[in-house]
Amino acid sequence: MIGRISGILLEKCNQQALIDIQGVAYEVEVPLNTFFNLPNPGAAVTLHTHFVVREDAQLLFGFLEERERGFFRLLIKINGVGPKLALAMLSGMEVSEFVRCVQHDDVKSLIKLPGVGKKTAERLIIEIKDKLKDWQGNEQLSAPDGGVAPRQGNGSIEEAETALISLGYKPQEASRAVITAVKILEESELEADSENLIRTALKNMS
Repeated sequence: MIGRISGILLEKCNQQALIDIQGVAYEVEVPLNTFFNLPNPGAAVTLHTHFVVREDAQLLFGFLEERERGFFRLLIKINGVGPKLALAMLSGMEVSEFVRCVQHDDVKSLIKLPGVGKKTAERLIIEIKDKLKDWQGNEQLSAPDGGVAPRQGNGSIEEAETALISLGYKPQEASRAVITAVKILEESELEADSENLIRTALKNMS
């Protein structure tokens, strides 16, 4: 099991980070929250990882925060939720908001996440609620390790559309959703950076 890696970030694109560790470059799939907080290429970075071995592939998933990896591991224990779906869920909703939805039986918010239908949302709430207390008791709330860059304030429509497409949406759907998100954020007087655009778009797409 590869539980943590530290190295130099070579590239970051489409929710994937390429990290050089003593001459070996690892491809790591990351959720949007981690992606937007990665440093610029050439900087040092540390990720908490989860290694998945399948018959046709070996996949490495990475997270800046250990609590996010812990919740990812909690999600993939749910029947019908694989690593890819769990990553999409964490890209569409922050851990704290996910916990709130589970605690308040908020099916309506969960079904707006990519790949989550009503039955899956109901199953998530039932199965996670019993395990949530133990997870919260064991999670570490320390700040992320070194290598985290300050969040950028400039919005990026193109980056938001690319991220939505990587989550499985068609280009036309992604474009329309981002345009709508821009209007919503402007009306709310909120910053239209890439992360806000994506999260707002996902909340308005069912």
